[in-house]
Amino acid sequence: MTPPTPWPSALPLTTPRLHLEPLRVEHAPEAVETFGDTRLHTWIGGAPRTLTELEARYGRQVEGRSPDGTQGWLNWMSRRTSDGRLIGTVQATLERPTDDHLEASLAWVVGVEHQGRGYGREGALAMAGWLREQGVDKLTAYIHPGHEASIGIARALGLSATSVLVDGEVRWTDANTQPGTPSGTGVA
Repeated sequence: MTPPTPWPSALPLTTPRLHLEPLRVEHAPEAVETFGDTRLHTWIGGAPRTLTELEARYGRQVEGRSPDGTQGWLNWMSRRTSDGRLIGTVQATLERPTDDHLEASLAWVVGVEHQGRGYGREGALAMAGWLREQGVDKLTAYIHPGHEASIGIARALGLSATSVLVDGEVRWTDANTQPGTPSGTGVA
């Protein structure tokens, strides 16, 4: 039996204004502050997590794959290069529907006080470009229909809305393929 193909591992990425660092459990104390505003959860759901909850979550995510190995998890923390401040995250959940086909479901979050400056777009574009270099041939995202900022990012990535609605979110994709169900965003 041939062993499964390993998943790509997140590597540091740099844009003109951001440094995308592969997720580490040690990011949790900063993340509690960056993602602790309840207004942020209007779009992403849930409530702010405690330090203990984030450490546990990040501990799972840094494994780089789902427990059963069927998904690859790539998570980056977005840090402003001008002052080193943590401002958000970008994520990709990878799946191989066939041996020669690699798909990524994308997600991005920018802390409330850092929104409206194009950081989400810049980080998502860097991640998507890197994913393409790794052989990803299909990108998708799931976005609440009222979240104009995320819709703008999806459009910047070349994604188009589909008629598929999952848990109140519209499926956006860059491929003319049959709609499917979401694979998640690597946020176990």
